[in-house]
Amino acid sequence: MSNTLRHLAIIMDGNGRWAAERGLRRTKGHEAGVETVRRVTEYCAKEPEIETLTLYAFSTENWKRPKMEVDYLMHLLEKYIRQEQEHYMEHGIRFETIGDLSPFGSKLRQTLEATRELTRNNRRLTQILALNYGGRDEIVRSVRRCLAAGEEPSEENISRHLDTPYTDVDLLIRTSGEQRLSNFLLWQLSYTELAFTPTYWPDFSVEELQSIIDDFKNRNRKFGGI
Repeated sequence: MSNTLRHLAIIMDGNGRWAAERGLRRTKGHEAGVETVRRVTEYCAKEPEIETLTLYAFSTENWKRPKMEVDYLMHLLEKYIRQEQEHYMEHGIRFETIGDLSPFGSKLRQTLEATRELTRNNRRLTQILALNYGGRDEIVRSVRRCLAAGEEPSEENISRHLDTPYTDVDLLIRTSGEQRLSNFLLWQLSYTELAFTPTYWPDFSVEELQSIIDDFKNRNRKFGGI
């Protein structure tokens, strides 16, 4: 038995705790986490089977964090995306986002849009950042799109109007020891295999990723059957 892994999703958790255990500011944990994003994305781009990598970067609930941390995250995100443009082109990575970007500043939104346009013809891997994203919010917005188009909100139509018109997720990984979905891709995770690791995101290595993928390959995926 060998399952096919086309769509990998990751809840990147533990940056703050990683920093706290080292006596560092939480922002240092987010900086270290960016390096892990780069390593994992490059690894996935080299795996011909993986088509899509979706990363939970900023949820609709993350606005509850201290304003100073949120402002820093916005700055770090804009800096990361600009720096990664050359990396995306070098490795054939197409950049996409899901979520409501309207609350973000104009400079960040322009950088996101410019990067999407720059990389739109890349085909080796699609990296999707979930930004100001919530699974329930996505489903509500999809139903509204159905109604606005005069369509019945059927399962097929709701799926078509989601932020993520890609393949369903095959494997979800969450780091840092937490074992919950936190409002992430609720529709797309219906038959997803789940993996939880106590490793904080900044310490998450491609070797551990490969080990989790190897375990996934040997699971018995029934999809409701026997």
